[in-house]
Amino acid sequence: MAAAKSEPTRILILGGGYVGLYTALGLQKKLRANEASVTIVDPQPHMTYQPFLPEAAAGAIEPRHVVVPLRRVLKRCHVLTARVNKIEHARKSVTVEAADGHIEQLNYDVLVVALGAVSRLLPIPGLAEEGIGIKTIGEAIYLRNHVLTKLDQASSTLDPELRKRLLTFTVVGGGFAGIEALAELEDMTRFATEYYENISPEDIRWVLVEAAGRILPEVRETLGVWTVEQLERRGIEVFLSTAAKSFENGHVVLSDGTEFDSDTIIWTAGVKANPVLAQSDLPVDKRGRVEATAGLQVVGHPEVWTAGDNAAVPDLSRTEQDPTATCPPNAQHAVRQARHLAGNIIRVLRGGQPKDYFHKNLGAVAGLGLHKGVADALNIKIKGFPAWVFHRAYHLKAMPTFNRKTRILLDWMLGGLFRREIVALGQINNPKEEFTRASRS
Repeated sequence: MAAAKSEPTRILILGGGYVGLYTALGLQKKLRANEASVTIVDPQPHMTYQPFLPEAAAGAIEPRHVVVPLRRVLKRCHVLTARVNKIEHARKSVTVEAADGHIEQLNYDVLVVALGAVSRLLPIPGLAEEGIGIKTIGEAIYLRNHVLTKLDQASSTLDPELRKRLLTFTVVGGGFAGIEALAELEDMTRFATEYYENISPEDIRWVLVEAAGRILPEVRETLGVWTVEQLERRGIEVFLSTAAKSFENGHVVLSDGTEFDSDTIIWTAGVKANPVLAQSDLPVDKRGRVEATAGLQVVGHPEVWTAGDNAAVPDLSRTEQDPTATCPPNAQHAVRQARHLAGNIIRVLRGGQPKDYFHKNLGAVAGLGLHKGVADALNIKIKGFPAWVFHRAYHLKAMPTFNRKTRILLDWMLGGLFRREIVALGQINNPKEEFTRASRS
């Protein structure tokens, strides 16, 4: 009599970002029929390719093309739209809050922790009320409409002080996210002034605030200095070694005593590992990241895997110089770790041993607006138009699915032919306003 067939291994993936999506893609491609079931959990039904958010905010890319629908690409996986509330590995259980609000317990045999990072807010008065992030596609859409709406308001006001406030835009954080958002949005506002009779580029004030003494720490310092020079040539004010002290009621106070009013405060000053991890029974480091082995397993828990921004993965390319070195939290490592992780899970499921993750950082590249960029790749410094081309080519290659690659390429081509759209769709921030107004008339 044949032995009863065992149930498929239950693989649960927490997070639908780079790591979650690419791990699930790798598993659904390599798993045999009935070898394992894969469930992926994320509050959103899509993966967001964050390096394209600044271009989406500036109108160079259609926002829908920056996201990858999970259910469409993960046809052999179960996609659950829910938020992770608690991880109890001792019980092999995860508590989630589903999209309709009900609480559910999910059990697993193999767990992949890919919850990523969230914005790191500091205890600065007024930040929570006045600040705008740019980590989600919703924030990018909101930011675009917000900035263009400020131009509309400034063009119609008769109050010179209010006009000055409306046309002052502040970005806090000089990393890649902040610099790219600043450069793309400044480009957009300068282009938009062509369509306003009473607003010139000189009327618009963009301010960058960075607490460190340099920007773009991912590239060599000389390129950071060059980037500051390029921004200042465009009229952008750059405050280095300067901290933000207050944003209350849109009044910006800096540590060097500078004060001004700004109706737009964009916060990009760092991220932190998803706070759910600190409340779990998994080992985390002092930065709240899950402690991982070079094989991408959680330390002491071989049935739990992790990668990406929420993981402290040893950087084997640098451990000779620094034994405590971990991989930096960027898309380059997250995508490669996810593909490696999927392969390791397959190996272990079939009785093998995981292989260590090793990848030498190829460098970094940033867009600085249309036809402008900076790159430090393969130990080569690239500036201006060539860096901009390199930036677009690299991220187009990294964008998941042929569908999205094609749509983004067409967006760029149409933008070059017809120029970018600069219309504000501010009504989407309060879509029922006109309906409510009509009901009262």
